[in-house]
Amino acid sequence: MDQVQQYTFKLEDALDKVASPLKPHIPVIARFLLVVTFLEDTVRLIMQWDSQLYFMQQYRGFPWGVSHMFLLINVVVMLVCSGMAIARKHTEIAVGGLFAVVVSQAFAYGFVFDFNFFVRNLSIIGALLMLLSEGLSASRRKSMFAGLPTVSEVDRSQYFQLAGRVLLILLFLSFILSGEMSPIRAAVSLIGLAACVMVVVGFKAKWSALFLVLFLSIFNVLINNWWDIDYNPTHRDFVKYDFFQTLSIMGGLLLLVSLGPGGISVDEKKKAF
Repeated sequence: MDQVQQYTFKLEDALDKVASPLKPHIPVIARFLLVVTFLEDTVRLIMQWDSQLYFMQQYRGFPWGVSHMFLLINVVVMLVCSGMAIARKHTEIAVGGLFAVVVSQAFAYGFVFDFNFFVRNLSIIGALLMLLSEGLSASRRKSMFAGLPTVSEVDRSQYFQLAGRVLLILLFLSFILSGEMSPIRAAVSLIGLAACVMVVVGFKAKWSALFLVLFLSIFNVLINNWWDIDYNPTHRDFVKYDFFQTLSIMGGLLLLVSLGPGGISVDEKKKAF
């Protein structure tokens, strides 16, 4: 067991050295990936404005005018809050606005009871909680120049990180539960499930999150290849939506790589001893 730990530490040190040039850029990349689904949705609503209005009015029963206002508010909120999130300005407001978009669209488009859509939205919310935790951590570091941060600020950040970790891995669990199980799929699922458990409990959480990012990158390109779909525009839009949502969840996982699992984790408890 001691030899395994030694090999693990050596591997982590080697990976740290290889990844060190990228480390300063990971938070910015993570925040951009996290909001990319909202930016893509903004472009989609603008480019498909008439068809979106038709769907809202004819299929969802929105009155004329209300449908216009709903879509316009969504466009403005997603654009402004995504910009604030990338720039790390007023993060709590940005997260609140994007959270409101996720919830309101789920009800407006009638996807609340769709299992895959519901799980993906929970994972997106997990990514937003990681973003909120990063914002609170940054505020806490600034407050250290004026005085010690309050206990409530520290606790909030830790609890948001814990909730974010739990919700982020739901997307991978939905992959395990859906589709036919083959030997290769079963092997990948077992490895991924182990990584998910490690992320949730906060044990080697950074490397587990990095593995999930790598897995989702491959999965996203192979499964959500919307650029190859030209025979069915509606199906293409759904697959494209899944593609960008997966990118956003990868952004949340990269924030976990950058921030660490937080105080409520095995990794942090080990540091205390």
